[in-house]
Amino acid sequence: MTTKKQFWFVVGSQHLYGEEALAEVKAHAQTMTDALNESGILPYPVVLQDLAVRADKITSMMKEVNYRDEVAGVITWMHTFSPAKMWIRGTKLLQKPLLHLATQFNESIPWETIDMDFMNLNQSAHGDREYGFINARLNKQNKVVVGYWQRAEVQQQIADWMDVAVAYNESFNIKVARFGDNMRNVGVTEGDKIEAQIQFGWTVDYFGIGDLVQYVNAVKDEEIDALFTEYADLYEFDYGTYSKEDWEASVKVQASYEIAIKRFLDDGGYNAFTSNFEDLYGMKQLPGLAVQRLMAQGYGFAGEGDWKTAALDRLLKVMSHHQSTGFMEDYTYELAVGQESVLQSHMLEVDPTLASNKPKIVVSPLGIGDREDPARLVFDGQAGDGVVVSMADFGTHFKLLINEVSAFEPIVSAPKLPVARVLWNIKPNFQDGVKAWIENGGGHHTVVSLNLTTDQIVTYAKLVGLEYVVIK
Repeated sequence: MTTKKQFWFVVGSQHLYGEEALAEVKAHAQTMTDALNESGILPYPVVLQDLAVRADKITSMMKEVNYRDEVAGVITWMHTFSPAKMWIRGTKLLQKPLLHLATQFNESIPWETIDMDFMNLNQSAHGDREYGFINARLNKQNKVVVGYWQRAEVQQQIADWMDVAVAYNESFNIKVARFGDNMRNVGVTEGDKIEAQIQFGWTVDYFGIGDLVQYVNAVKDEEIDALFTEYADLYEFDYGTYSKEDWEASVKVQASYEIAIKRFLDDGGYNAFTSNFEDLYGMKQLPGLAVQRLMAQGYGFAGEGDWKTAALDRLLKVMSHHQSTGFMEDYTYELAVGQESVLQSHMLEVDPTLASNKPKIVVSPLGIGDREDPARLVFDGQAGDGVVVSMADFGTHFKLLINEVSAFEPIVSAPKLPVARVLWNIKPNFQDGVKAWIENGGGHHTVVSLNLTTDQIVTYAKLVGLEYVVIK
């Protein structure tokens, strides 16, 4: 997915109280570092740095953070009062995410023994205000986590931010390969690729479908057979009304597509892609099963040439560790009183990381694209609370729509529906949620995650200066 990441832990203090006091600060910081790393909650390690007691030292550390790829961000803690003018230059130069941990080493005030030495050494409340002012003055859009550092809920907030920080850094490595152009006459899939690269770091490149066909034609039969055997181990086979020979031939076309697309993407350093049923010259089928399999491996995807959603899919997959996160499309409403919900699906390409049951491979006609019947994975979506996001280009700026949803497993079968389905209730309620989404220009292509939170999405939006609307 990404190179191994770490986060630097920078502890603020000063020389005012002498070397003995600084030695105690360093010991406290080391104890905290060890405990955080041993907690089992943080997804990435924390690495303690030298104490931040001089402006030149702080500036040097922040410069080093910027050029070390393995360092995804900085966590700061004001153990005592750290004069914030020392932080200005280094903080201005810092180009990676910053978390201010507002805590202190001791949980409670030791009333029986507290004296001025203790007060001077343990001035986190004092230092937090001084340091926080400078970050606000510099408009750093840093995260602030408040609470006792040993508590699981505080550590979980740090962990959630770490995932955002890693995704933020990975955003500058997102490369989208567009196989064909956007679907004709559709508005929301368009956008300013140059501005997206400036603001988010996304590279978006076009390739004629013939470029992919060359890769497809180069796939060997033994490679296809080996992948087909893997399919048999992982999925149920549903032959439907097809002969076994015809069914397997259709599935093996998708196996050749999976191998070819992955090879094409990896050769070019791409980690997201789009397809378009209107651009299939030289292809026997619209990629379906192949796309689903690649999404499960962490590649971002969106249909109809929608590069914004494909890049967003890759971004949120990194943020969620590829768990229960994928490309989605609003399809059909359920409007029965008390049961209002939205059926989410796509022509073929529904992400199997959202599956609640063992997927089955189905071959069925596709009413668009004018190609052979494609194979796809069919399953029901899992239940859980999550967020669905959509990015729109309004000409003058990008805008991110965030809606909290509650997915549920369907209890009614759909024997004639040859695609995967995901169902969810919209918050705060169906009428207000749908209305707000439409009024704010939210698209029909989205990325849903049952693993991420609204707070994490907002944290990313702030980091990249992205306008956002939260519907919950």
